[in-house]
Amino acid sequence: MALTGRTALLAALGSLPVGILAPSWTGILAVNAPLTLAILYDYARAAPVRMLQFTRTGDTSVRLDEPAEVHLAVTNPSPRRLRAQLRDAWPPSAWPPDTEQTASRHTVTIPAGERRRLTTALRPTRRGDRQAERITIRSYGPLGLAARQGHHRVPWTVRVLPPFASRKHLPSRLARLRELDGRTSVLTRGEGTEFDSLREYVPGDDTRSIDWRATARLNAVAVRTWRPERDRHILIVLDTGRTSAGRVGDVPRLDAAMDAALLLAALASRAGDRVDLLAYDRRTRALVQGRSAGEILPALVNALAPLESELVETDARGLSAAALKYAPR
Repeated sequence: MALTGRTALLAALGSLPVGILAPSWTGILAVNAPLTLAILYDYARAAPVRMLQFTRTGDTSVRLDEPAEVHLAVTNPSPRRLRAQLRDAWPPSAWPPDTEQTASRHTVTIPAGERRRLTTALRPTRRGDRQAERITIRSYGPLGLAARQGHHRVPWTVRVLPPFASRKHLPSRLARLRELDGRTSVLTRGEGTEFDSLREYVPGDDTRSIDWRATARLNAVAVRTWRPERDRHILIVLDTGRTSAGRVGDVPRLDAAMDAALLLAALASRAGDRVDLLAYDRRTRALVQGRSAGEILPALVNALAPLESELVETDARGLSAAALKYAPR
């Protein structure tokens, strides 16, 4: 049983005339007996907490520092009207500082046999999995003097993904990639690392591409054309050891490395390359292999989300051996 501030106020108001007019046990009993009966009646009329039923729906993933909503459906199967205050508890990192008090608490009234849906707005401040803690509910009687209180656990997990702030650079980097592939009408011809063919020089060609032997043979300035390599195997390796806990500006070094890894993976997958990821310190912390171009970014984001820096020295030999194991060429 929980007593409310209204109960304390009534007890204080009743004690004043008793203390002034009839300071005796009889006077105290005359005030407290009706108040006690009212409290017991109010407690008996409060809707039971244990019978309540809860279900969750809503977001299961969200980028860091972006809002997420988790819905809580509360069903009142009892024959009494529910008047309650509810606290939907989450870890402190699920909210911005100093906002948990208002964001996690709800006031709800549910008639007998009906259901209401509450929405808890989250805005996580750390990567990883944020799991719902217990629901505390306080059910008040019709007089507001006493309340039943209980707890329920309704599991739910929201995965907080890396923010990928560098995605704003993706359009310009993709445009540059198309230029390197020679798929854009610009003065610069396609660049690459594999020899393709010879052709006659035109204004705008890189003079470093002139093939002087072919020029002497053909009596015309000839340039080599190149084509980008295709289907390369790119292994991105992240060090999750002690040094990755340092900060670059306002973000941990590991988070900055994740951002760069996501941008590189996005560009490489668009270029037709195969991208894998290895996160390592003294053991493998995350591994992504064999994903298609359309699957690689979601797979990387999910693998990186729960990663944290480990306060250990990175085993350089072990990291090299792991890299050669997963990318033997």
